[in-house]
Amino acid sequence: MHTNADQIEDEAQTEPAAMTFSDLGLSAPVLKALKDIGYETPSAIQAATIPTLLAGRDVVGMAQTGTGKTAAFALPIIDRLDLSQKTPQALVLAPTRELALQVCEAFEKYAAHLKDVHILPVYGGQGYGVQLSALRRGVHIVVGTPGRIIDHLEKGTLDLSELQYLVLDEADEMLKMGFAEDVETILAETPDTKQVALFSATMPAQIRRMSKQYLHDPEEITVKAKTQTSANISQRYLISAWQQKMDALTRILEVENFDGMIVFGRTRSVTEEIAEKLRARGYSAAAINGDIAQPQREKTVNQLKSGKLDILVATDVAARGLDVERVSHVVNYDIPTDAESYVHRIGRTGRAGRSGDAISFVTPRERGLVKMIERATRQELTEMALPSVDEVNVTRLSRFDDRITAALEEAGRIEAFRDIVTHYVRHHDVPEVDVAAALAVVAQGETPLLLEPDPEPAPRRERTDRPERGDRPDRGERGDRPERRTPREGFATYRINVGKRQRVEPRQIVGALANEGGLRRDDFGAIKIMPDFSLVELPADLPHGTLDRLADTRISGQLIELRPDSGRPQRRTDATSRGRRDDRGSGDRGGYGGRGSYGDSGSRGSYRDSGSKSSYRDSGDRKPRHKRDAD
Repeated sequence: MHTNADQIEDEAQTEPAAMTFSDLGLSAPVLKALKDIGYETPSAIQAATIPTLLAGRDVVGMAQTGTGKTAAFALPIIDRLDLSQKTPQALVLAPTRELALQVCEAFEKYAAHLKDVHILPVYGGQGYGVQLSALRRGVHIVVGTPGRIIDHLEKGTLDLSELQYLVLDEADEMLKMGFAEDVETILAETPDTKQVALFSATMPAQIRRMSKQYLHDPEEITVKAKTQTSANISQRYLISAWQQKMDALTRILEVENFDGMIVFGRTRSVTEEIAEKLRARGYSAAAINGDIAQPQREKTVNQLKSGKLDILVATDVAARGLDVERVSHVVNYDIPTDAESYVHRIGRTGRAGRSGDAISFVTPRERGLVKMIERATRQELTEMALPSVDEVNVTRLSRFDDRITAALEEAGRIEAFRDIVTHYVRHHDVPEVDVAAALAVVAQGETPLLLEPDPEPAPRRERTDRPERGDRPDRGERGDRPERRTPREGFATYRINVGKRQRVEPRQIVGALANEGGLRRDDFGAIKIMPDFSLVELPADLPHGTLDRLADTRISGQLIELRPDSGRPQRRTDATSRGRRDDRGSGDRGGYGGRGSYGDSGSRGSYRDSGSKSSYRDSGDRKPRHKRDAD
C-alpha cells in the first residue's frame, strides 16, 4: 500500500492557490456544475484523490469530516458514468440516513449538466415502493445505509452484478454502529473488478484488515490538518450545575445573535425534554433522535433549513451528516466524552468558510473533559460567564426598540391608531407618554419585559444561644430539642421535600419558588436545609393558587410538595423509603439536575460508551443491600 501524505502536505503548503478543478482532469459538464456551485480551489483531499480515482486506482482516504471528501469520490464517479447502463454502476454506503441524503444531494448538484442521471437514496424508514419503482426504471448511482441495502439484496431487488464503483463513506462510524458484518456481506456480493474508495477519520485494525482483503493495491491518502476543528469556529464553555443548565441555555438564547442552532443532548429522552422546555419558553424548537420516524425527521430538517424552525435538539447519530447553511451556533448541552464526537458536533457550524460558534455546558466535575478536548484538537476553549440579568435586559430592550421601529414604518396602521390615542388623550386628560406605556403593557401581556435581579438567599443568622462545648449536657441529659426559630411577622415556615441529600442550595430553592410562584426577593425569609427536607420562610398569606403551583414544583428533579411546617418530623413509611430509593435510581432523572446525571462520577447512575453502543447504566436496578447479602 503506497502513501503520499507528505507529498500532499508539501503541495498544499507551497502552492495552495495554483491548483484549480480544471487541473484535475474533470470533464467540462462537471466543471460547469462546480462553477455554478461556486467551487474554485480543491481541498487537499480532493486534489489528491480525484486524479487517483480517475486513473482507476483504489483509494484509502483518511480525513476528518468537513474536509470535502464527498466531492473527492463523487466527482470522479459522475465524470465516468455510462448513461446507457440501466443497472447500478456506483454504490455508496453511509452509516446514517442523514449522511446518505446529504451525499445524494451532492451527486445531484455535481450532475446538474448531465442529462438523465438517476440517483437513488436507499435507507430505512422510507417506503419500499418508491425504491422498488426507481430500481425497476433503472438507476446509475445508489446511496444507502447497509441495513436497507442488505434487505434489497435478500429480496433480489438490487442487482450489483455490473457494479463498477463502490465507496465506503465514514467506514469507522459504520463499524462503531455495528454494520461490519453487513458491509462485508455487501462487498462479497459485488464484482471483483470494481473500483473501491474507502474513507475514514481513523484507521482501526478492522478497517485496515478490510482494506487489505477487498481493495486492490490501494493508494493511501492521508490529509493531516494543523487542528481538527475549523479555525472559523469560536469555541467557548460555561461551567454550570446540572440544575441550572436550562436557565443557562435560555439566557444564552436571549443574548446570542443566532440564526439557526443545534443543541446536542446525550440521550433521546434528554433531547425531547430540552425541546419541550424550549417551546414552553416561546422558542421554535424540535427534537430528532432514533425514535423519530424518518418522514418526520426529514420534515424537521427541512424546517430548519427554511427558517421555520430555529433550534434543532439532536443526538450524535441523528445529527451526523447534517449540513444546514443557516446553523450559526452549536450548543453541547451534554459535553461529549470523546474528542472525536466533539469535532463532529461542532463541525455542524462554521462550514465552507463561514463563521460559527460552539458553546459547551460543563459541570464542575467535567472540567477534565475540556482539557482532553483542548489537547486533542490543539485549540483552547474560552471560559464564558453566564449572561447577567443586565445583559439580558439590554438585549430585550434592544429588541423591543426594534419592534417599535418596525411598527412605525407601517404608516397606514400607525395613522389609524394615532387617531385612537388622540381621542383617548383628549377625553381622559392623560399624557401621551403614559398612554404609550399602557399600550406597551397591553402588548407585553403577563410576561414581564425585563428580568428582575437574581434573588439572594437570606443571610445566615448567627445563633447566640449556643452553649459552650464544655457546658453542653450529655446526650442522655439533653431532653427535648430546642424549639424552632419563630418566623418574623407576616411570615410562616413551609416545608419542602428536598434537602442536603439532593445537594440543593438556597439559591436553587429561591429561584424555583420565585419562578413558579411569581415571588419577589422580599418574599423570602430564612432558609434552613436539612438532610431530607428544607424549611423556607414565606408570606403567611400566600394565595391558594400560588400554594398549588408551588406544591407541584420540582427542584433537582424531585417534587417538593410545599406545605406549612407543623414543627414535627414527617414519619417515613417503608413504602415512602422504597419510593425515594427508586426515584434516585430512575433513568428519568438523568436529564436535569439530579445525582443521576450522565457522566457524573458521583452519581448513582453512569453513562457508558462501549464504542459500538451507548447505554445508560443505572444502579436503581440493583437489588436492595439486604437481598444482595442474602444471595
